[in-house]
Amino acid sequence: MKNGWGKMLAVIFSTTLLLAACGDGGEVKNQETPSKKYKIGVSQIVEHPSLNAAYDGFKKAIEDAGLDVEYDVQIAQGDNSVNTTIATNLVSADVDLIFANSTPSAQAAASATTEIPIIFTSVTDAVGAELVDSMESPGGNVTGTIDAHPDAITNTMKFLKEELGAKNVGMVFNSGEQNSRAQVDAVKEMLKDMDMTVVEASVATSADVKQATESLLGKVDSMYIITDNTVVSALESVISVANDNEIPMMVGEFDSVKRGGLAAFGFEYFDIGYEAGQMAVKILKGESKPADLPVQIPQKLKLIMNKDTASTLGLDIKDEWKAEFSE
Repeated sequence: MKNGWGKMLAVIFSTTLLLAACGDGGEVKNQETPSKKYKIGVSQIVEHPSLNAAYDGFKKAIEDAGLDVEYDVQIAQGDNSVNTTIATNLVSADVDLIFANSTPSAQAAASATTEIPIIFTSVTDAVGAELVDSMESPGGNVTGTIDAHPDAITNTMKFLKEELGAKNVGMVFNSGEQNSRAQVDAVKEMLKDMDMTVVEASVATSADVKQATESLLGKVDSMYIITDNTVVSALESVISVANDNEIPMMVGEFDSVKRGGLAAFGFEYFDIGYEAGQMAVKILKGESKPADLPVQIPQKLKLIMNKDTASTLGLDIKDEWKAEFSE
């Protein structure tokens, strides 16, 4: 008898639990598993429009993928010692992934961890910076997108020579940035066969940029400002010197054209940031590892010009430029 009552109570108890899990009509509700919340650490060497656009692109890719992400954003303000501290802090915070926006940021992050996945962008020479073993097979915990299209420098130098008649190209850059040194060396190598020369002006901080640019006066008939974070963060200083002295100045990316550079063969930093974000999504979802994701180059290259700057320099924008390009 006691046994019978025990079985009956067990049935009643089980039924009560089942009903508690039911909605109207007695159907069992589907209880969704909460989506995982990821934490991404962001290390950026300095704030300027190109790097900011790359970060915006990265976030948009994450958003489009529907991932729930909390960002820990830290800016080094151009100070490499702070950059190293940021990398250490992000590793200590045990983030799921580090987004390194610039060569120095990526190098600091790579030195700080071999375990946490690192996705970079705004890096010019990933192999030379010792971030990856090769473009096709990164081989470690680091991969990403670069800001160097193989045809960009070639097209820029041809434009300066063939369209503007330049012979001596002034380049202001931070020689402490591996990214910048690689670009300057590439330009110098290319100009050996073009009867043109590079005149260098090196800086250590953004405060040095105007004086370094002024040191080129009388020595150059054109300038090329590459994707150097130190110089681009103080670009207006270069623009004022170049325009006041009627020196045509090509730049390395579109945001610098919008700020007053004459022209650039380039791509949108938003796009390479977005592509880096897509790579991050694959890693966070467990679909790929950094070692298996080849480093990507920009997919689109075009020329845009600043019409106001062309007017300031007294340049007529040729019909053939307009037909293919223009802002």
